[in-house]
Amino acid sequence: MTAPLDCLVIGYNEPATATHAAALARMGKTSPAYRDLALSVIEGEGGARSYMDLLDQFRPAGSPPMRCGAIPNLAAVYLVNMLQNAGLSADWINLFQDETDRLAMLLAQGVRCVAITTTFYVTNAPVHEMVAFIRARSDARIVLGGPLVANHLRNSQTPEELAVALGDLGADVYVADPEGESTLCRLTRALAEGGDLYQVPNLIFADGSRTLIAPEENPMDQRVIDWRRFAPARLGPAVQTRTARSCAFNCSFCSYPIRAGVLALTSVERVIEELQALAALGVRHLVFIDDTFNVPLPRFKALCRAMIKRDWGFEWYSYLRCSNLDEEAIALMVEAGCGGVFLGIESGSPAILKAMNKSASTKHYRRGIKALKQAGVLTFASFILGFPGETEETVAETLAFLDETAPDYYRIQPWYSETGAPIEAQRDRYDITGGGFAWRHATMDSATALDLIEEAFLEERSALWLPQWSFDFWSIPYLRGRGMSFGDLKGFMRRANALHRQQFQMQSQAAAQRAHRDALADLRLHTSEVLA
Repeated sequence: MTAPLDCLVIGYNEPATATHAAALARMGKTSPAYRDLALSVIEGEGGARSYMDLLDQFRPAGSPPMRCGAIPNLAAVYLVNMLQNAGLSADWINLFQDETDRLAMLLAQGVRCVAITTTFYVTNAPVHEMVAFIRARSDARIVLGGPLVANHLRNSQTPEELAVALGDLGADVYVADPEGESTLCRLTRALAEGGDLYQVPNLIFADGSRTLIAPEENPMDQRVIDWRRFAPARLGPAVQTRTARSCAFNCSFCSYPIRAGVLALTSVERVIEELQALAALGVRHLVFIDDTFNVPLPRFKALCRAMIKRDWGFEWYSYLRCSNLDEEAIALMVEAGCGGVFLGIESGSPAILKAMNKSASTKHYRRGIKALKQAGVLTFASFILGFPGETEETVAETLAFLDETAPDYYRIQPWYSETGAPIEAQRDRYDITGGGFAWRHATMDSATALDLIEEAFLEERSALWLPQWSFDFWSIPYLRGRGMSFGDLKGFMRRANALHRQQFQMQSQAAAQRAHRDALADLRLHTSEVLA
């Protein structure tokens, strides 16, 4: 009989688009959350479909499903690598809905601990599904950590409120540290050796009891992934990695630098070791998830030179900051194989950029986008609409900037009022009420912001709309790994955008017709009562 697996890590559960849309629709199709989702999905007879669902519908028979989450989940790989480094047995499930048979098999063979990462979840629903699946097949301890748990810790006003939020998730143990990797390792070892879990710091148990808080310190050079542990078939041609933790900037809409602490960097030498291993495993499409890959600039240039010198053949993608570029950097990144960049532009209005504390100007952005396009680097520009101080005039500035610079792809998202972000300290100044997607401030409310985003989406422009749900910019390297050319991708996106806009217009017309009928019925009822 084989020994139980010490820890099984589950990377991601991507709910079916139709299921997710139906859940949000129960909040009302005029709710900000549903309206935001509607900018990413196309309704059909079978329910909502994402752009990736459309691609999957037409894939060749016998080929693997098209899934945005099919690219190896970096959090799961990272945690398995760390656990194995500590001498513990560990395995991973990358994408829950595609690996339920394998998960059931591993649970049947014996697992002491199942760790569920929560990096991309904003609701508890994906966790509910996994917890129920595990409980039906195993008595393994279920451990949750990551951003979803951190959100509940941050948003709960009282211990009782926190107990309800965590209790709804249904796990046995919750990791309370923002990083939590060392905590998971100590917890797993205690379970394997019969140790006392209450001696492990940073834990919250299902009954609400807690252990000592001891903030973790995890030097980046000691956490580099040994990719040689993983079979090429499980990794595939496209892989994510990171060379930094946290962010050097302090944008007022973002809490990430506060949660993640001071910017921490992996040494260039260790990054080179990691990239060498990935190249040997056949990886050709690489995603650097560092919050800003080109900061600091000298290190970025050194990494580009290393890729050029070793000629690994990567086509890579990253977040990039236009204000931290020069001509040499652009030349180096192109020669090093850069395929595309995510540009967090956020606004084309100088006043809003100042309010956001972006430490960048529209001048930087214009110059950067122009230079990147001339160098042949694919550009995706992300914008936030509705930030405190936003008006229809500042929105017009952003749209004029978008049309002038014409990146390859763009998306406009409504401002999300996030607990813990620096702007929260200025709620009185901007007269902010509400939170999340449903907010109001002195110059705009979330419904108006979404009206303006929808109007912008319906206008055909040079830049192509890139949806967020089940697609996003990071689908591009995944699809490149599946054999799509940049031209093929643009052709698909152009047609999908046209279909999406057409549906939006049809729904608007139908809604207008329903409103007209309702108003007519109300008038008829009122008149009949008055004249009776």
